Amino acid sequence: MNDITDFYLLGESLNDTQRDIQLRVRKFAREDVLPVINDYWERAAFPFELLPKLAKLNVVGTFIEGYGCPGMDRLSAAMVSLEMSRVDGSMNTFLGVQSGLTMGSIALLGDEDQKNHWLPAMAKIEKIGSFALTEPEHGSDSVALETSARREGDHWVLNGKKRWIGNASYADVIVLWARDEADGKVQAFVVERNADGSYPEGYNAEVITGKIGKRAILQPDITITNLKVPAENKLAESSSFKDVGRVLMNTRGNASWESLGHAIAAYECAVEYAKGRIQFGKAIASFQLVQNKLANMLAELTAMQLICFRITNLQEQGKLTGPMASLAKMHTAQKARWICAEARDILGGNGLLLEYHVARHMTDMEVVHTYEGTDSIQSLILGREITGISAFNGAETR
Repeated sequence: MNDITDFYLLGESLNDTQRDIQLRVRKFAREDVLPVINDYWERAAFPFELLPKLAKLNVVGTFIEGYGCPGMDRLSAAMVSLEMSRVDGSMNTFLGVQSGLTMGSIALLGDEDQKNHWLPAMAKIEKIGSFALTEPEHGSDSVALETSARREGDHWVLNGKKRWIGNASYADVIVLWARDEADGKVQAFVVERNADGSYPEGYNAEVITGKIGKRAILQPDITITNLKVPAENKLAESSSFKDVGRVLMNTRGNASWESLGHAIAAYECAVEYAKGRIQFGKAIASFQLVQNKLANMLAELTAMQLICFRITNLQEQGKLTGPMASLAKMHTAQKARWICAEARDILGGNGLLLEYHVARHMTDMEVVHTYEGTDSIQSLILGREITGISAFNGAETR
């Protein structure tokens, strides 16, 4: 953060380690990602060329301890998400899927053999991960997932469909959630590529096309037909949908930091553009309407920062609750979406061009606004907390 975005000097609260991680990721994002990402975004292609340099940053695995992972504190991990999304949302999503969801599932629910088998290679990005939970008919209502698992001897046989699964068309390790046909409990299974690089029979991933946001991260539909998974590939400590919640709770806050990153980028672009854009004989930054926009954008940006720092502090202390995270995600996604739209407006027609970057952040925010729970779902979680009544089924919760 710098003077035009860190208005309340929150950056001063970072310790030397946190600051080092922030600057390391910022340098990589600005010097390696920014010059090439518009081309990949426009072509809807993933920048594999960046992965060796990303691996050398030693940030993959963030707060996981051991197994070749950096073992960061929560605020350091937040700086990774902030600085990456400040340049590009697709690369941030890749990291979130790799570090938080896939590696996070294995670290939280795997036994020692499973952790030692998969995590070290994933920390070096020698193996790419994917997290397959969402289904075509169960977006917000993920607990109703229908993908099935049936034990047959020394294998499990899986059937079902998944949708919007980042990295799933090229991942080496896919954590796939399915419901045991015997007892109805949801469990996690790790699907691996064959030794020759092919996927096992019964696994088919088809990349979703036509997206208007996060175009540089590939998100396929997966069809699973009598897919055999070795029994030892069921994550040992996964036994119910509550374990999905444990994984997701471990990564709560990431979407808020990403929203902040997009908002900072759009705001910075708007300020610099307004200072240099001459209309009616003077810079548009001198116009009252533009200054009013910038002042209100900064106010919302500062509120977002305060929320993000606070929830990360609470998470470090083990005090962050689901409703707390819902409030943060709802507010930051709403405000980041608005800040990006205001920035686009200040840039006028140029705001529609990739070379100015604002349009990419604006459409990427449409994705962030939806994933990890839409505003509507987050508001109902908060409503349940406030009233003690669940709007999902009308039942009282206290």
